[in-house]
Amino acid sequence: MPCYVYLPAINGLVPPEIVRTIRAFSEFCYLVRRDVHTQGSLEQLSQALARFHQHREFFRSSGVRAEGFSLPRQHSIEHYLDRIWEFGAPNGLCSSITEAKHIKAVKEPWRRSNRYDALDQMLMTNQRLDELAASRVDFTERGMLAGDCLAAARSALGLDGPAITTYAQRREAQSAASRLGSGENEDGGAVDGPRVMAHMTMATTTHSQHGRTADHIAAEFSIPSLCDLIRQFLYHKMGSSGPDPAICSGATLPLNLCPPFSDEAISVHYSATATFYAPSDPSSIGGMRREIIRANPLWQGHHARFDCIFVNKSDHHHGLLGMEVAQVCLLFSFKYQHRRYHCAAVHWFDKVAEGPDEDTGMWVVKPAIRRGHHIMSVINLTSIVRAAHLIGVSGSYEVPEDLQSHNALSYFNTFYVNKYADHHAFDLLHEYNTV
Repeated sequence: MPCYVYLPAINGLVPPEIVRTIRAFSEFCYLVRRDVHTQGSLEQLSQALARFHQHREFFRSSGVRAEGFSLPRQHSIEHYLDRIWEFGAPNGLCSSITEAKHIKAVKEPWRRSNRYDALDQMLMTNQRLDELAASRVDFTERGMLAGDCLAAARSALGLDGPAITTYAQRREAQSAASRLGSGENEDGGAVDGPRVMAHMTMATTTHSQHGRTADHIAAEFSIPSLCDLIRQFLYHKMGSSGPDPAICSGATLPLNLCPPFSDEAISVHYSATATFYAPSDPSSIGGMRREIIRANPLWQGHHARFDCIFVNKSDHHHGLLGMEVAQVCLLFSFKYQHRRYHCAAVHWFDKVAEGPDEDTGMWVVKPAIRRGHHIMSVINLTSIVRAAHLIGVSGSYEVPEDLQSHNALSYFNTFYVNKYADHHAFDLLHEYNTV
């Protein structure tokens, strides 16, 4: 089971002390991975370690580890704080690095040997691999690997257009063609570019198979009030005073105050890209990472996919106190009075409590429903921070084995906002005043 869904999975099935033990250890692991440490983060690290040692005593008192704790990796975390003061942030440095080198230098050469006097054969294998790597570097510098006979033939024939000249380029082209043919698309990863805290861009592709007016699209995407929501959005965007449009549902805003909107053409998009600064995650050299947020009624030809997101509410509060959680129901753009707007229609979620759950450390939310209807808004694309990972709160009840991701949001009543999805989500949602 992936570690980022482990806590919600066990909560309610095991004693709370076990949940809190796993939570403290997870928080320690995420905190220690930070690319920069401060006095405050090191205090948080020390507190997480103290809570881990406190709660893990339940394993001793319950008889699971009656003889005590002598696990090497649990012992090694006691030295992290001093080593960070001495050498700085480890920033992802761990034993898995040496393990990866051990595989290349020992395990793979061993498998290539005939198992008789294997050491000499392993050393010879490593020596030849080093020579091949050095030769490749030398050949590349000399230009000997730039192009092949096919490129020379194209050049001699005067064919236009860029040729795929190298083996790596051919493999990449084949891989891209395979993804395109199967309907597979990337969901994000490291990306080069200037460092920005967060940036949203709409996909350039529009889908003309949908209607072009608000009424047609509202019927296709089951958003009956779409036209009214757009009018309320325009009320805020065109300079009228009032609540922040990123968090205002418009339910109390009289429509007679809103600009007219009925026959204007609307373009439907299936995705948008969130680019944000995430130096602790596997990112590019500049620390930038991207992810794709989707609102696709037929994802990969099977089921609908409507992602959940964080929406910026206030820059003056940390974590979920400064954000709201919503589900994207539609990504669209339109032009109004010579200006183009990129928007999202969203369902809102309400916080169940004033703070995170005491056992898991995660906020719990539920769909915002008034008078039997979801509270919805149209928001500006730029108010979206990034995707949110919600996990249903099952408690002690069994989850059906046939439950799929596309219907999970309609099955559960409440959801954990997963701060352990990745390091950026942890930094975004972690309550740094937790003791």
